[in-house]
Formats: sequence, C-alpha cells, structure tokens
Amino acid sequence: MPKMQEIWTMDCWKGAVGRSWIYPTLIICANGFFSMMRPSESFLTPYLTGPDKNLTIEEVTNQVFPVWTYSYLALLLPVFLITDYVRYKPVLLLQGISFIVTWLLLLFARGVVAMQIVEFFYGMVTAAEVAYYAYIYSVVSTDHYQRVTSYCRSITLVAATTGAVLGQLLVSLADVSYFHLNAITLASVSLAFLCSFFLPMPQKSMFFHRRESSETLPRTDKTGATISCDTPPSCQEDKSSPSPDMGPAPEQQAGNAKPQHHVLRVLVQLSKDLRDCYSSRKLLYWSLWWALATAGFNQVLNYIQVLWDFRAPSHSSAVYNGAVEAIATFLGSATSMAVGYVKVNWDLSGELALGIFSAMDAGSLFLMHFTDNIWACYAGYLVFKACYMLLITTATFQIAVNLSMERYALMFGFNNFVALVIQTILTVVVVDSKGLGLSISTQFLIYGSYFTFIAGIFLIRSIYTMISLNCRNINVVGESSDH
Repeated sequence: MPKMQEIWTMDCWKGAVGRSWIYPTLIICANGFFSMMRPSESFLTPYLTGPDKNLTIEEVTNQVFPVWTYSYLALLLPVFLITDYVRYKPVLLLQGISFIVTWLLLLFARGVVAMQIVEFFYGMVTAAEVAYYAYIYSVVSTDHYQRVTSYCRSITLVAATTGAVLGQLLVSLADVSYFHLNAITLASVSLAFLCSFFLPMPQKSMFFHRRESSETLPRTDKTGATISCDTPPSCQEDKSSPSPDMGPAPEQQAGNAKPQHHVLRVLVQLSKDLRDCYSSRKLLYWSLWWALATAGFNQVLNYIQVLWDFRAPSHSSAVYNGAVEAIATFLGSATSMAVGYVKVNWDLSGELALGIFSAMDAGSLFLMHFTDNIWACYAGYLVFKACYMLLITTATFQIAVNLSMERYALMFGFNNFVALVIQTILTVVVVDSKGLGLSISTQFLIYGSYFTFIAGIFLIRSIYTMISLNCRNINVVGESSDH
C-alpha cells in the first residue's frame, strides 16, 4: 500500500507539473537568465586584441566579426522552420551546446581561423534565440500569454544588466582578467544548458503541430489601437472557427495529410499569409522601418566595442564597456516601458516619429564618428540604443495588434531575415576585407548616413501623409459649405 500511494503521489505531481504554467515558466526564465548573464561579453574586443589572443584590430573588424553575420544569415531561416517542426526544446538544447562550444573556443583556441569558428557557433546561438521566445507559448494556455511574455523578456534584460555590471565591477575593482570573465560566462551558459533538460517537451507548435487553428494570442484592443482600414481581413486575428460547409482549414488538412505533404501545405500557407499581411500598407511601412533599422542597429552593436577600443585603447586606458552597456540596457528598458503610457495616434504620427527618432540615431552615429572623446562616444551610444528601443517597441506593438500570434511570429521572423540580408550587404561592402574593408571610424560615418537615409524616407512619407490629410479635410469642409 505505501508503494502504491507513492506511485499515485508521483503521478499526481507529474500531472500537476504538466498542467501548470508556473513550472515551465520558471525553467525557461532560468534558462534565459543564465544564457544572458555573460559578464565577458562587454569586453570581447579588448580580450581578442589583448595578450590572450593577440589579434590586431583590423583582423577582428574585417576578418573575424563578419563571420557572425554570414553564419546568422545562413542559419536563421532553416533554424526558424526546424525549431517549429521539432517543437522548440531540441533547438534550445542545440543552442546550449553552441554556447558551450563558443566559450570553450574563446578560452582555449587561438588564431584568426579559430575565432572565425567561434563566430560561426555564435551565429548558431543567435539563430536559435527564436526557440526561447516561442517555446513558452506552446506549453501554456492563452490566458497566461501576456504574463509569461513579460517574465521571459524581463528576465533577459535583468540578466544582461547583471552580467554587464558584474563584469565592470570585477574588472575595475577586483582586477579580474578577461580570461576569467570568460570562464564565468562559460559556467553561466553551462547552467542554462542544464536548465534546458528540465523543460517539458511541448505537444504542439505554432505551424507544424497545431492542435487548434483558431488558438491565437488575445488581442490588445483595450489599448485603443485600431486596425487600419487597409489591413486585409486575412491578416486580422481569426476568432471564428471555419464553418462546416467551408471545409477544413489548411492547417487541419495538413494535419491529415502525409508528412511530406503536411510540410509542403504548411509552407504554402505561410507564403500566402506573408503575402496577405504585407499587402497591408500600414504593416508594410512599419515592417520596412523594422528591417532597415534593425540591420543598422545590429551592425552598430557588432562593432561598437571596436570603435571604443579605437578611441581609447584598452591596453592603455580604463575600460568602462560594462557600465555603459548596463546603462544602455536600463535606458532601453525605460523607453520601451514609456511607450505603453504614451497616448499617440500612431496611424497619424507613427511615420513622423520613425523619421524624427531615426534622425536622432543618425546624429548620435555622426557624433561617434567625428569625436575623439570616448565619453562622447559612450553618450552617443546611449542615445542611439534608447531611440532604437523606443521605436522597435512601438513597431512591435503596431504589427502585433493587427495579427494573430502565428502571423505575428511569421512576420517577426521574416522581418528579421530581411534585416539580416541588409546587414550582410553592409558587412560585405563596408566591413569585410574582401570588400572595401573600411576603417572603424569611417564605418560609423557610413552607418550615420544609412540612418539619415532611413529618416529621410519616413520624414518625407509623413509630410506627404499630413499634406494629403489636410487637403482631404479642406475638400470635406468645402463640400459641406456648398450644401
């Protein structure tokens, strides 16, 4: 009898764990914390150019760092689809292995080729990030989506800030070497890998293993946002189930088909969804800014440490990269939160905001190019990141409010893919030694000009929109007076 009671208790516990949203949320948040708590990341360039690796700044800029962009581009689309097909957890485990390989090579390998291999595995890490953000939606009910989303995203910001502050304190106060910072990071990402093993295996996914085609993220209409009149019905949230006389939905047909036909049907449906969503003018403009700005933002983030090391060489100057990254993360979080409290008609003023803040990004990049003062470079970076985080949060909301969870995930992935294609073009032309191979200071002049181009597009578009609206109002007033 005691043995039977013990078995019954274990079964009940397993059942409760399987039904509860708390257990998987805790585990995925632990995974997110340890994977993002990387105190060495703010000091990567000083580490590579220092006595540990002894690379030149040109080798790091023109030969090592570009490999991350190329590998990320090559891996993003297949990993995005495979992640959904294998239901997230295997890709989280693959990400953990890639993390460990990346930092083992950083610690013990030497030479340009070895560091290029490091960048390849880090490209795998970043391509697999989609699994972290998508996993939780496959194991919790829609009632908890908003809460678990805030937890998962908040914990990564807390971890990034903690890692940057810890790294800066260890370097500045305890005189810890960059090698030992990387050893701490290796321990942290190893813990993240262990956490992945305890994640429950999802029984469904967004595209290939859907239980109910109508299960989507609840809309946030209570915020006051409205669907634009040019948004196609197919791009809006599907709240109703298909009627019996209309036949089964494509996903349901796919579920009854053979595996190869199932995959083909899903891919065809995804391509149709993309076409329908981008036929909305509003979503198209927000997605255009997303792709263009994210490409530039990632490019700046990839090379900002090189610029700092150029302005104030780490072997002869105090390095405050960790403190700056911590402040930048905090400001980015603050501006992102502020968006939720700002009452603005984004349909009318959205493009103007995109133009103005993109112009501020351009100004901060020009400042970083023309100044020789490291503190001015730090300040420019803080402004740049805060402006981008404010706008990307707004763009995310403006796109997500019009879409179901599945279509938002699809547009998110495709927008990032387009951004990565643009970033790859920038890297090949501007950075790579096989291209122009420009100096780091000149690169930031190019990036400032790039954001000026983005600002020009949306400022001109916003002026056209306001003039058209004004003319329309004048015509309406004129017609009313004639009557």
